Amino acid sequence: MMEGGQRVFFELAYDGRPFHGWQRQPHCTSVQGVLEEGLNRLTGQPINLVGCGRTDTGVHASYYVAHVHFEESPVGTERLPDFQRLVHKLNGMLPPEVAVFEAAEVAPNAHARFSARERTYTYWLHTVKDPFLVGRSTRVYRDLDVKAMQRAAQTLVRQGDFGAFCKAGSAASTTLCDVRRCEFISVTPHILRLEISADRFLRNMVRAVMGTLLEIGQGRRPVEDMERVFASGDRGEAGKSAPSDGLYLHHIAYPPEIWQRRAE
Repeated sequence: MMEGGQRVFFELAYDGRPFHGWQRQPHCTSVQGVLEEGLNRLTGQPINLVGCGRTDTGVHASYYVAHVHFEESPVGTERLPDFQRLVHKLNGMLPPEVAVFEAAEVAPNAHARFSARERTYTYWLHTVKDPFLVGRSTRVYRDLDVKAMQRAAQTLVRQGDFGAFCKAGSAASTTLCDVRRCEFISVTPHILRLEISADRFLRNMVRAVMGTLLEIGQGRRPVEDMERVFASGDRGEAGKSAPSDGLYLHHIAYPPEIWQRRAE
């Protein structure tokens, strides 16, 4: 344990619809903000959560990790005997759109963002009206050529400069990424899911990729245009960003030594 403190990872999920993204902002409701408020009330300590990444307004997370460094361990008292009890009480303070699965002490140098080895996003589409998917999947009003979209998606599995899919004005120091998987999965005849994994993602990258793939699937671009867009490095050559409601941060992979203290 780090001298004078304890590093703790929180694993959670959230429905992004009520929030202005993950990051704390003045006068706006954020996931980070409600979590920090709950932990402060619960532990009586100042809280500065560090998230594994930034999600924008309306974007969801089926799996998210954040860490906090406590000056004093938050557990070990009659009120909070262990992390299981801390999670139970914290969930009772959080809005229904946020759920914490687990909290655990981790290696002292563990970092929710910088220790991550790989991230996976999913993007959900549906092609028929479904009231139960509103706000959680993107409705597409035209038939899609899924085979063409699949071929175009495969051209993005590479190491290279993904600047064409990065939001203009981003402060990223580099636009180099290693995309290791990008493929569509047919969930039902009317529901489609894109799964994309990489070592890192640029701001707005998945939505820009998805917007370009949708144009290909609707016959507005040829499959080969994806290669041209990638090579251009120009965000203006890619498609319009797909809506936020279909996007989920799905998984974060960490080296096993990060979780060593949880196993002890």
